[in-house]
Amino acid sequence: MALAIASASTFVLAHHEPLAKFDDKKPVRIRGVVTLVDWRNPHAHVFVNVAGTERVSNWAVELESPIDLEASGWARTDLRPGDKVAVEGIAARDGSRQIWAKSVVNAAGHELFAVHNTPPPMPLKDHPAPTWPDGQPRLGSSTGSGGEQGYWAFPSVRALVENGVNAPMDEWGLLKNIADAPKVAPMQPWALQLYKERQQRFLRDDPMYLNCKPPGGPRQFQLHGVQFVEDRVRQRIFVLIGSGNNNYRIIYTDGRSHEGQVGGDDMNPLFYGRAVGKWENGTLVVDTRGFNEDFWFTNGGLPHTDQLKLIERISRPNFDTLKYDLTVDDPGAYTRSWQATWTLRWVGGTQMPRHICQENRS
Repeated sequence: MALAIASASTFVLAHHEPLAKFDDKKPVRIRGVVTLVDWRNPHAHVFVNVAGTERVSNWAVELESPIDLEASGWARTDLRPGDKVAVEGIAARDGSRQIWAKSVVNAAGHELFAVHNTPPPMPLKDHPAPTWPDGQPRLGSSTGSGGEQGYWAFPSVRALVENGVNAPMDEWGLLKNIADAPKVAPMQPWALQLYKERQQRFLRDDPMYLNCKPPGGPRQFQLHGVQFVEDRVRQRIFVLIGSGNNNYRIIYTDGRSHEGQVGGDDMNPLFYGRAVGKWENGTLVVDTRGFNEDFWFTNGGLPHTDQLKLIERISRPNFDTLKYDLTVDDPGAYTRSWQATWTLRWVGGTQMPRHICQENRS
């Protein structure tokens, strides 16, 4: 039987906004017997039979992604059918028997499935960024095949907001105070209204999780990792994206123009636009345009139109830091162009996790 409790726990990084589905003002506790452990993306689930006064009810306990759980040392076999557990969390908004777990404790009193999503420690001193023989900075791994691999993750900012603006929000761009919405970016009235509606619905309409839409635009640098593969012979750069369905985009550095149909062709992937880049004094400057409107181009749900044009400046000031400077120019949604800046951290010695989106599991 569910009992209300108070809890001071905080959320760790999830693969979508938990408050879209769960109500943090409705704490809940259950005790019961595990019937199934479902270890699949985007979130793992533990199903628990809870004995009531008249009947037994089955509850779905939602956990973090298996990627985050395994990175913290957990495995699906740490809990098995027949084990007794006590779960504390928050209840589903729709009143169904679902819980977002803040803690799962087994019969021995040990807490299970706690996630520690922290960046690697920074070195005591900066190391220079690796370079190619001609002196151009490497954006990806610094060694050849068989050497140490790595990727970029842990962005300093997880939602798009104009530089200099103070608008507190969580890691998925949900504002702490909806009154801050007009400050986030210079939105036109219709765009501001749409943004506020998405916020008031706790981002539950995010097409990335409802329909597995790709994380186009700067959102690819706000999620669970990106990896650069530089094909210098063919003058192109692949940006591999750790969220979605192993998506990637191509940045061409061969001097081509932005040709291609906005409606889509083999040269225009739509969700990632048409990216043309060039190097300027150690910085990759990328002009990207030709987007569609079928996705959210940032966490938090800021609107955009097919007039969206992005100028991305990507640099590596030292070995462990990637700097991302963005200029947003979309006269269909904003009253002027505006800028945002953040950094990502290098995670070395490992391959980038591959998160596979599955519809109807958000």
